Amino acid sequence: MAPPTVPTPNSLLGRHRLLAPTAGVFVSPICLGTMNFGSVMNDSLGECTKETAFEILDYFYEQGGNFLDTASSYQGEESEKWLGEWLSKTGRRDEFQSNFGGNGSKSLHLSVEASLKKLQTTYIDLLYLHFWDMTTDIPEIMQSLNYLVSSGKVLYLGISDTPAWIVVKCNEYARQHGLRQFSVYQGRWSAADRDFERDIIPMCRAEGMGLAPWGTLGRGLFKPKDQIKVGGRNMPSMNNGRESLVSEKLEQIADAKGVPITSVALAYVLHKTPYVFPILGGRKLDHIRGNIEALGLRLTRQEIEHIETAYPFDVGFPHNFLSGNTNRGPRGPGDVRTANVRGLFDYVEDIHPILPPLED
Repeated sequence: MAPPTVPTPNSLLGRHRLLAPTAGVFVSPICLGTMNFGSVMNDSLGECTKETAFEILDYFYEQGGNFLDTASSYQGEESEKWLGEWLSKTGRRDEFQSNFGGNGSKSLHLSVEASLKKLQTTYIDLLYLHFWDMTTDIPEIMQSLNYLVSSGKVLYLGISDTPAWIVVKCNEYARQHGLRQFSVYQGRWSAADRDFERDIIPMCRAEGMGLAPWGTLGRGLFKPKDQIKVGGRNMPSMNNGRESLVSEKLEQIADAKGVPITSVALAYVLHKTPYVFPILGGRKLDHIRGNIEALGLRLTRQEIEHIETAYPFDVGFPHNFLSGNTNRGPRGPGDVRTANVRGLFDYVEDIHPILPPLED
């Protein structure tokens, strides 16, 4: 008997990937962010009706997407309610890996119970500790999170917007006590925000964690010159002033390849390190279509380096001291300059990200 054939997905979004070395679940290479779903934040995020939100969800699913991001804080809880309504209406709950995000035992319990009701489901695939609030100690947090896992209400754990050293301490406590550890880190990362590369990415590689960056497309500020003054998201506190510098480099590559500038911005983070699942939202269906198409875009090492000439980035001590390179730290023994003055050595190569398939 011939083995069953696997149907060809409608797009590269349907080529699912292992979320992390410590999380045995396969997800689409893009996570659909749902912060735009709702009407409470129209002034800052723009309008997205429920009808449009459902069209976006339908299209994301049809193209092979199965990874969603939401939170009780999005749109005054409206985002979760809309998502729950769509999941219930379509009956697709078990085909999606969903993730959500206080830190204390009671806060975690109440937050999860409320999310389960709004989402009309009995479990959450990936629960994020949304940020480190400095009020709860590590044992309480990890014990409380593990209780949610052992009770079947949560399958995997993630953490966002937290210093790397705290994440390492949390995971070490979990390992020592036989608890579920964090498998995914969520935080801000783009060609204009490279702080991730100092400690977060090396920490995730060492801890076997996946990366779910937000702000990858510059929060609407990566634009061609002729569109720079056209408004995007109205979140001035998040802007760092480097977006226009990076946009110029992105536009040069985009023009040469005949693709949108945002496609190059997305490809940039996907080419940097393995287990990267950008969280990308959108108020219009065209936004989602463009992001999915960008999964097929390849960048050369020279093009990545060209983007990184947009502004000076110093990875900082001790990374730059060890590597002798202000732009990047060592990824392995071959990158440590003082270790290689003693002789000639061969080392096992570093693991690489999954690149788009080559065209025939």
